[in-house]
Amino acid sequence: MKKSYYLFNPGRMSRKDNTLKFTPVDEDGSEGQPKYIPVEGVDNLFCFGALDANSSLYNFLGKEKISLHFFDYYEHYSGSFLPREYLLSGKVLIEQANHYTQKTKRAALARKFVEGAGFNMVKNLRYYNNRGKDTSPLIDRIEQLCGQLILHDEIDALMGIEGNIRMAYYEAFDLIINDFEMGNRTKQPPSNEVNALISFMNMMCYTLCLDMIYHTQLNPTISYLHQPGERRFSLALDLAEIFKPILVDRTLFALLNKRVIQQSDFDRNTNRCLLGDGGRKKVVKAWDEKLNETIMHRSLKRNVSYKHLVKLECYKLVKHILNMEEYKPFKAWW
Repeated sequence: MKKSYYLFNPGRMSRKDNTLKFTPVDEDGSEGQPKYIPVEGVDNLFCFGALDANSSLYNFLGKEKISLHFFDYYEHYSGSFLPREYLLSGKVLIEQANHYTQKTKRAALARKFVEGAGFNMVKNLRYYNNRGKDTSPLIDRIEQLCGQLILHDEIDALMGIEGNIRMAYYEAFDLIINDFEMGNRTKQPPSNEVNALISFMNMMCYTLCLDMIYHTQLNPTISYLHQPGERRFSLALDLAEIFKPILVDRTLFALLNKRVIQQSDFDRNTNRCLLGDGGRKKVVKAWDEKLNETIMHRSLKRNVSYKHLVKLECYKLVKHILNMEEYKPFKAWW
């Protein structure tokens, strides 16, 4: 089975026959022991340190359909190398653009993304409310906000409702999390441990959605809730809204409340807080385990992984765009 590989140390990567050769490089320029990765077992690569590579490597990655995602020193997503699209469809591209340019069609999809995100947030809050955490006022507020979605066709208004839903949702984090405090949501840079975890894991969810889009006929730059812009794959942002409560937040709560992640896993200074190397390794291990976890799918009547759920969401979006079946956002039933 193919899996993700994470490069935390700076180094040099090259092709060695039918394997990837990664040689760690220390700050003084001395090389460590090379590591060899059989290419047939690689799904994608995540690079958190400086990477020295040449065009021969990228040609090899492109041929093998392996994406490479880059993060900067502050753990912000920097960009991706994506192989040439191999599931091109002119019809899907035209209809995807058509659903963007027509106001009512775009608004209908944008509402669905917010609706799905809000439902999954409430699902999380109900879980903890049933376990003695009083999240009921926040549940009521989010449900009231979700009820307002049908009243608006303007994207700015829908984005405003989404922002208010998320603000209410984040208020519950200090109730749910035992040993850490979140306070206000801060991003660039994160101000404390919880914010650092959210930012890091949100970027992991974004790149997951981008990878799944790549394996369908969708174009990742044409989106509906988030405004398409230069140098970003905004459709991945749309899809990530639905899955962040299920994949990111549930994993985050477990990591903190089970004390897998502790104070010593963070690097702090006056202005920011980031995950240290050990903390990042713990998070990506839990992340991969979550993605490979399976559930019984109600419609397919078989077990599917959380990772495959994201790809299924892309297929549902294609069917909607082609007017085959109305898109219904994924809503957790457990």
